Amino acid sequence: MQLFPSALCSDQSRANMALPFLCLICFSVLYYFLFFTVPSKPHNVQRVAFHFQPIKNWMNDPNGPMLYKGYYHFFYQWNPYAAVWGNITWGHAVSKDLIRWHHLEVALIPNQWYDLYGCWSGSATLVEEGKPIITYTGWSNASHSEDHKVQMQALAMPADYGDPLLRKWVKAPGNPIITAPQGIDSNFFRDPTTAWKGADGKWRMLVGSKENMTGMALLYRSPDFLNWRKAITPLHSVNGTGMWECPDFYPVSISDTYGLNTSAYGQGVMHVLKVSFVHDYYTVGTYITSNDTFLPVQSNLDVGIGLRYDYGKYYASKSFFDANKNRRILFGWVNESDGEAADISKGWASVQAFPRKVWLDKETNCSLLHWPIEELESLHRSKVTLDSVSLWKGSVTVVEGIKGAQLDVEATFDLPEINDAEIMDVSAENAQLMCSEKGASRNGVIGPFGFLVLATDDEMEHTAIFFVVVNSKDGWKVLVCSDQSRSSLATNLDKTTYGSFSNLSGSQTSVSVRILVIQEANQAKNMANYYFDKLNGTPPPSPNRARTIYYPDQSEGTSPPPTHAITSHVSSDRNYDEFYYQEHIICWCNSCYGTY
Repeated sequence: MQLFPSALCSDQSRANMALPFLCLICFSVLYYFLFFTVPSKPHNVQRVAFHFQPIKNWMNDPNGPMLYKGYYHFFYQWNPYAAVWGNITWGHAVSKDLIRWHHLEVALIPNQWYDLYGCWSGSATLVEEGKPIITYTGWSNASHSEDHKVQMQALAMPADYGDPLLRKWVKAPGNPIITAPQGIDSNFFRDPTTAWKGADGKWRMLVGSKENMTGMALLYRSPDFLNWRKAITPLHSVNGTGMWECPDFYPVSISDTYGLNTSAYGQGVMHVLKVSFVHDYYTVGTYITSNDTFLPVQSNLDVGIGLRYDYGKYYASKSFFDANKNRRILFGWVNESDGEAADISKGWASVQAFPRKVWLDKETNCSLLHWPIEELESLHRSKVTLDSVSLWKGSVTVVEGIKGAQLDVEATFDLPEINDAEIMDVSAENAQLMCSEKGASRNGVIGPFGFLVLATDDEMEHTAIFFVVVNSKDGWKVLVCSDQSRSSLATNLDKTTYGSFSNLSGSQTSVSVRILVIQEANQAKNMANYYFDKLNGTPPPSPNRARTIYYPDQSEGTSPPPTHAITSHVSSDRNYDEFYYQEHIICWCNSCYGTY
């Protein structure tokens, strides 16, 4: 791994500067992610080590996560026969910690007329006495459909509620429980949500659909979970958004980071509505229980036109309430960069993003914050710490001592004076385009700077995780980018550059980042998700985490120790098996300057 700068200013502007250049300071904590067992076969080295994936073949949407009798259950769309989409069943795995998973028998297979073409996505609900029920979409062979493939909703129950592993599931004899209503194309009617109970004692559930190009979450009510009736109006709809896949609807506390049971409502509670189409979009708002409708806090942040869960590869997400630790956990599907031929060759396709805790941002009350679940830290084997590194224009610093390709990286960059930041209009609509067009190798003003992860010795292969501080028309912002254009020398890969931004206050003196890095599929690439703590240098509190921030007062080209420092310590005593790959981490900057 390397730390790098870009070109914080042009050569001409540097010549016009009378005051000395300051540098960006990088402090990082690097934990090895060196996992459960050393691979026994060469092809196993291509597989990820801490993201969930089945033993082989194709996987897509996460389904029905829940906690039952001390076990976390995770279901997923799985093709048991090939590494391409098709023959969709519900794979099933259990875990005690959301990290180490044990694969069980397939939970649902397409063997009834109403699901003969596939058991598609759905959810799990804990009903009376905490008993789980699965609702899912069946892709049927109903004869009245023009293409003989109608989507309808079905129900399954455990064969033995006393089995904590829930190894066997039985489909309800009354299936299907819901079919497409009049006016709705039955080919666009799927993905039932976790149900919640209202004050009247009736259950509510959403099904994703559309009418023409209006996306909608159709609302259904039931007194017994078997007989469902559609509400007159949808819970919510947005014109021009098209089909709403994989809806999710859940409450969040307005005063704390803890999670809430899905049936919670009332004072002190807001709700999140999330849907999937192209990306995972969400909005925060008020659930109006009197008529079962939803009102976003801000209309300009409505579903599909506002916020996204993630600005990389992340889709069909599903959340659940973890009563064990009083938190809401979020899963999401990550399709990979390989083509179909490569997937078939290696025998598997897709992973699940690492589980995240999610809660309401108390500063905005209209957006969410995510952070990797705390169990992740049990994977830490050892650490490498790099303190007070000065990043000048064009500088490259290799982080020595890294012996793995599975890493947890935390870093703080101290910023120079941001008043001289370049003018660039950055918004949610163009942030990814700005990351792609500007790139990591150009000369800017304050940035690009950041990390080159999974870098080869000659740096011909690397993924740049970089930042650019800009003066946008609506305030200071920091552009956050993942440039995968040089992640591999192979040409048959998706090398999309991803990016977003965070607002930056004029008084802010540092930005911080946490990056989870993995390597897989013979590619030096980063499939990390980015977890930002509002880029203010202060992550959510956790044990054994601290940071060192230095404010040097030396001129460029000198090397005395900094005279101003805030220091603290980090410790870890975790151990884990080594992983095969060894790659470099580089801290770099193309453009780093400021007046002091």
